[in-house]
Amino acid sequence: MAQTTNDIKNGSVLNLDGQLWTVMKFQHVKPGKGPAFVRTTIKNVLSGKIVDKTFNAGMKMEFETVDNRTLQYSYEDGDNFVFMDMTTYDQIMVPKTLLGDKAKFLLEGTDCLVSFHDGTPLSVDLPGSVVLTITHTEPGLQGNRSNAGTKPATVETGAEIQVPLFINEGDRVKINTEDGSYTGRENN
Repeated sequence: MAQTTNDIKNGSVLNLDGQLWTVMKFQHVKPGKGPAFVRTTIKNVLSGKIVDKTFNAGMKMEFETVDNRTLQYSYEDGDNFVFMDMTTYDQIMVPKTLLGDKAKFLLEGTDCLVSFHDGTPLSVDLPGSVVLTITHTEPGLQGNRSNAGTKPATVETGAEIQVPLFINEGDRVKINTEDGSYTGRENN
């Protein structure tokens, strides 16, 4: 069964010129004059580049199947992170480059969504936020407001984040994995 632009949905994976692209947004447009078309915002699966692309309505497209699986992070091994499939207990090697800067928030036992195409890992999505323990931070001085009431702190994974002055070593904090920002203190 041939698929066309009429079959595009959010999350669909397209093969365009040998590269995989995920549809982030799409809109079928039927202007009063001229042929219908589909306006899309697509993201390159490997590079993360986001592009707006327009297709003629009814144009044949090549859709790809991407398998999304929840895997648990186990440990680091050279240039790879090792994840475990908790249903089959298979260990899967994922190149560090797929995580990029998000790797600094990866803690052993964290469940991540890993996308595969033909058995090859394409991307790794961490949870939206993680709870980590502060391992080092200087005591906050009440009078110091030169940096909007924040201070640098190191968490158990080694990442450095900005936290409010009242946060101390040993506190557990919630961190947004997208931008590395402090979102709150977690009760112990």
